[in-house]
Amino acid sequence: MKISDFNKVVKEQLLTCEHVLIGKGQEYAPDAVDENDIDRLAHFKKAAAIISGTQKEALLGMLAKHLVSVSDMCVDGNEYGLERWQEKITDSINYLLLLRAIVEEEAKKNG
Repeated sequence: MKISDFNKVVKEQLLTCEHVLIGKGQEYAPDAVDENDIDRLAHFKKAAAIISGTQKEALLGMLAKHLVSVSDMCVDGNEYGLERWQEKITDSINYLLLLRAIVEEEAKKNG
């Protein structure tokens, strides 16, 4: 793949991730705006409470589902359309970005 084609893929993927995360932010925290205290990561805190674990553990469980799906697609010998690949790859990247946010939040609390 040419460098210019690769760079285009990366830029498009990052824009897709951003679009999905912002859209999901409206779904998971509809009242969140920069000026209020609505927690964009609240669902991970709730999931952590359900599993009696940490936010990172809750997120890992959710990410694992997506990674298993990607793994299956890679090895099962079936052909998948580009749209399906993009969806699964975007979901996986986004969970890692959400993990980054959780880690950042924890670092700020710990000081």
